[in-house]
Amino acid sequence: MVSGNIFQYKKSSWPPQDYVNRATLELLDSDSAAPPKQAWRRKLNSHASILKEFSVTFMEAIKMVRLGIRLWSYVREEASQGRKAPIDPFTRESCKPSASQGVPLGGMGSGSISRGFRGEFKNFQIVPGTCDTSPIMANQFSIFISREGGSKKYASVLSPGKHENLGESSYEGLSSWGWNLTGQHSTYHALFPRAWTVYDGEPDPELKVSCRQISPFIPHNYQDSSLPTTVFVYTLVNTGKERAKVSLLFTWANSIGGISHLSGDHVNEPFIAEDGVSGVLLHHKTSKGNHPVTFAVAACETQNVSVTVLPSFGLSEGSYPTAKAMWGKMAQDGYFDRDGFDAGPSMPSSPGETRCAAISASAWIEPHGKCTMAFALAWSSPKVKFNKGKSYHRRYTRYYGTSERAASNLVHDALTNYKRWEEDIERWQNPILNDDRLPEWYKFTLFNELYFLVSGGTVWIDSALPDAHFSSNHPQTRKTMKYRSDAVVENIKSSGSDSNVENGSTGDVESSHTGFSDEDGSVISQGEQKDNYIQYPSHENNSDDVGKFLYLEGVEYIMWCTYDVHFYASFALLELFPKIELSIQREFAKAVLFEDKRKVKFLSEGNWGIRKVKGAIPHDLGTHDPWHEMNAYNIHDTSKWKDLNPKFVLQVYRDFAATGDLSFGTDVWPAVCAAMEYMEQFDRDNDCLIENDGFPDQTYDAWTVHGVSAYCGCLWLAALQATAAMALQLGDNISAERYKRKFLKAKSVLEAKLWNGSYFNYDSGSSGNSKSIQADQLAGQWYTASSALPNLFDDLKIQSSLQKIYDFNVMKVRGGRMGAVNGMHPNGKVDDCCMQSREVWTGVTYAVAATMIYAGMEEQAFTTAEGIFYAGWSEDGFGYAFQTPEGWTMDGHFRSLTYMRPLSIWGMQWALSLPKVILDAPRVNIMDRIQLSPQSARSHHAENGVRKIAEKAKCFSNSMFRCAC
Repeated sequence: MVSGNIFQYKKSSWPPQDYVNRATLELLDSDSAAPPKQAWRRKLNSHASILKEFSVTFMEAIKMVRLGIRLWSYVREEASQGRKAPIDPFTRESCKPSASQGVPLGGMGSGSISRGFRGEFKNFQIVPGTCDTSPIMANQFSIFISREGGSKKYASVLSPGKHENLGESSYEGLSSWGWNLTGQHSTYHALFPRAWTVYDGEPDPELKVSCRQISPFIPHNYQDSSLPTTVFVYTLVNTGKERAKVSLLFTWANSIGGISHLSGDHVNEPFIAEDGVSGVLLHHKTSKGNHPVTFAVAACETQNVSVTVLPSFGLSEGSYPTAKAMWGKMAQDGYFDRDGFDAGPSMPSSPGETRCAAISASAWIEPHGKCTMAFALAWSSPKVKFNKGKSYHRRYTRYYGTSERAASNLVHDALTNYKRWEEDIERWQNPILNDDRLPEWYKFTLFNELYFLVSGGTVWIDSALPDAHFSSNHPQTRKTMKYRSDAVVENIKSSGSDSNVENGSTGDVESSHTGFSDEDGSVISQGEQKDNYIQYPSHENNSDDVGKFLYLEGVEYIMWCTYDVHFYASFALLELFPKIELSIQREFAKAVLFEDKRKVKFLSEGNWGIRKVKGAIPHDLGTHDPWHEMNAYNIHDTSKWKDLNPKFVLQVYRDFAATGDLSFGTDVWPAVCAAMEYMEQFDRDNDCLIENDGFPDQTYDAWTVHGVSAYCGCLWLAALQATAAMALQLGDNISAERYKRKFLKAKSVLEAKLWNGSYFNYDSGSSGNSKSIQADQLAGQWYTASSALPNLFDDLKIQSSLQKIYDFNVMKVRGGRMGAVNGMHPNGKVDDCCMQSREVWTGVTYAVAATMIYAGMEEQAFTTAEGIFYAGWSEDGFGYAFQTPEGWTMDGHFRSLTYMRPLSIWGMQWALSLPKVILDAPRVNIMDRIQLSPQSARSHHAENGVRKIAEKAKCFSNSMFRCAC
């Protein structure tokens, strides 16, 4: 038995006054400058320990040696083609992961940058599928303070400590800066998508500084949430007796990390926009044929705040000016020369040279006075290119056009709209934050786990312009979006429209394919943009076209929209961006009858098969050519997995029930029928229950299953019931009757084979772990309850199973402070038959907690989930905040950082607050409404009816898949 307590104490509250002086909080308590009452908090001088990665045991290594050899060979083969294998356990990042992450920057799908809680910018994910983890040390905020009379002066980078990388040759010049901040009196407060850093008298004891980081992640706002920009609002309070001249400096390197950092040909240029916004554009030429990126750093000049720029400086001694000279100028004057705005574009940088830019905002602050300074950062990478050549326009180009120079418009709009963003964010979060029934740790962890929708390598592309009728004289309002005129014209041309644009009317614009370009870079559906705008009325509220959305399984497992994991994570999208969730389900529905006969070698056994089998749900949408080359995962043949098809059916029904979207239901119904019929081949004894095939044929892809299993059996049982319910609601009574019969028979078989009186055995085999207690054994019941369908089993069986999981998988592991271990023997010992059975999976733990909530076991639910908080997020845990891994071992060693599945914490919130459409549904057992006719009368017609519906699945409109029918 694993027991004991690895944590020193248990806290239930983390009030800001425990971290920030109460008087300082009162001074900052206006304009959202003070940190919120509930947030994840750290002192800036907290130790950022190096994270420890898991290792396999000797016996596990012996079992996997053949797989390891094949995988190593595959990784080398992909590298020889200039590609990264989707799973590569052999290559390690030069920058070791540490417990230093914070809230990431930007909206969804346009590339992301992380910012650690101590202020470092790192984890650049601008190019899809790549993540450069090393911090770029030139990217900093710094402060310069001089008191009237000149007796007191301070100059410091606002990041504590002198970092070890500053000694590297590429960082010459940075060591001359003032790395004076200790961080002892400075704190970080995170409540995604915002973060606060409070400098409580550092470096000037008489100046209180709050930096508020705001990104446009706003539920149900499909425009602003796609924007690659972030605002940093500084509030400064002078508590001294003298006037203080305060200058804030924002420096940024022309770099996205990686090999293009020093490749040369990078250009900087100043710009001046409207409303007092000005700054510098940094045009970056990427490597490996990827599309260029332009950064914009900007500040807003006001009556009290003046803004100056230094468009270009270098880090080496041969640069002009140097980083040392730049720092000296700011320390002496607190500003740059005004002629910086007249400099024009710089000369392209030379190979080996780091080109940086700086922007300064300065003001005099009276004794006991207050001042606000606002900065913004944006990155414009309008085209996203995948490794096998196809390029697409990112979603934000729908509103800002496809010129990299849109970065200047992005920072302008960010600086003029961030207050509205904050109002919308607070309106969304406050009902949960103010709910006294919820534990404090849960409230801020719920929001902070959403970091993955920005940091999880998300790509959001624009598929087609909406039907448009616009006028260039239309006034811009909050419901009006800007479009570049050339984008409109080019899309009309590509759609074959003869509409007249001269009078401001485009007519109806439709496109049946996603806009992409091939390797020659010529975009099919959209053209390059000019600088003139056309006003375009918003279609946000009356159009379901939200483009196409991808997110990675994890930054170490580079596969888009991995479906068996999306099963857990999808609650977040359904709750916050339901149109995106439905669009993902439509993509998988279209893929059901798609067949890709290209040969693939499956690495586990070394056998060959085809990439995508007709009728099987794909494991993922691909890696190097998403949507067109699915199933990048090649460890096992996932067409033989037993969980993917049932998970598709369960997600579709849940989304159908939650949204009440009848058109969605009718569109995907043929795919549901086809997916269910495909699974019948795995019912080898005709008892209506599928069997596993003696290999890891489900999401636990290292954990072997024999015969009937609790996990897949319960999923299948739930899918049978969901299919019957959906058929009834869509008027397919024959299918409803057929699947109800199957459900009733399968239920009795599963209970007979697996129920042991207190829980469901792991499987019906005779192996040493067949009677193990699997934490995830009621995954099907979780979805059944989430969709307001009748329980799969009687209440006593459900509660008994969950209590067993709680008593053994949760409480017998470190006293409940680590989450639920996947497998536990009934004697109280962790099931160590494979690496996955002995791991705690963060997302599964949240899912188990959600299932407990439905069963009326709220106390056990929050204790179970709290283990993930303590182990992963608390100060006494392992340091996985904002990089939650797939799982960890008993000693806290992680596997696969920054992983999709922990978004399932939103499954708990779904259980706590079911949507209105479900709550308002008639309180009638839907299965009771399905009347069973005599067996002989229904068999032939039901079989033919389902097959006919499945055959019609090739009629999906606007499908980008080649149907194999």
